[in-house]
Amino acid sequence: MTLTPRGQFLYRPAMHRPSLRQLDLFAQMVAAGSLDRCANELGLAAADIAAELAALELRLGYPLFEDLEGAARLTPAGHKTAQAMALLAHDAPAPRPAPDIVAPPPAAPPRPTILLAAPAPVFGHLQEALSTFEAANDDVAIALDLHVQSAADAAAALRDGRADIAYFYALGESPGLPSRYGWSEQLNLYAGTDHPLATEASVSREALARTPALMLDRDNPMRALLESALERGRATLGAPTVETDDMTAIIGALRNGKGIFAAFGPLARDLGRMPDIRRLALDMPLPAIEIRQAVSAQASRKPGVDALSEFLFL
Repeated sequence: MTLTPRGQFLYRPAMHRPSLRQLDLFAQMVAAGSLDRCANELGLAAADIAAELAALELRLGYPLFEDLEGAARLTPAGHKTAQAMALLAHDAPAPRPAPDIVAPPPAAPPRPTILLAAPAPVFGHLQEALSTFEAANDDVAIALDLHVQSAADAAAALRDGRADIAYFYALGESPGLPSRYGWSEQLNLYAGTDHPLATEASVSREALARTPALMLDRDNPMRALLESALERGRATLGAPTVETDDMTAIIGALRNGKGIFAAFGPLARDLGRMPDIRRLALDMPLPAIEIRQAVSAQASRKPGVDALSEFLFL
């Protein structure tokens, strides 16, 4: 992520992450302070900006703004997300003061920073505890990386020094990555209300195998996790009709009856609240997705790391 001279956040895109457009609009909204002002500055319709931000919130799993069309105040999670984006913009060169401008006094030494990596929905779950910890430990700062998803992501972040504490999704403890169980999110299947399986009192594994699926992009590490969970639950789905990380497209395909979709966590809860989408009544539950915590052996010697990792389990 790079901070441009105009103050825009440019996201180094990957298919399993929010889009460049959505993150840029979020940064512009933070700078503008209101939906109407942001729309005027960008020359876009306010409704289009609101739709993109709603899609971003769906991807992240938590709201970013309170009363978007009014005061547009950041939620605590939105404030943390904006703060994390700023902290990650480390490669922007600092501007040199002009010769006739007196340079400001040197900044105070930075506080020790604990690097926490987690999927965005997991951060949404932890945000209250993180705020409480920071308030009680004002000599320690917490920097966030919201890109870690899988055990492989977490292991790389811990190994490379990009994380002191990492949360990740898994189906159990991963070989070579000591971790502990945090909590579980039930995996379910969803379809549009007009889909033939949506009204069945009990959906069998045989019926699932005959039904087309909606899948995340093949490059998305979450797809491999979901496929492993389905395999463990002896649920084979039909050939995918849609393969995309665009949740707006997946929701549209669900509503149009093009297939069924596997989801867990905040995304599953959001899908379950939509009036035209229904959770399938399976004859046998699917495995739950675990959220696990791993701590870098080297980072445990850093002030506050062990305390934070334990506090998040209270």
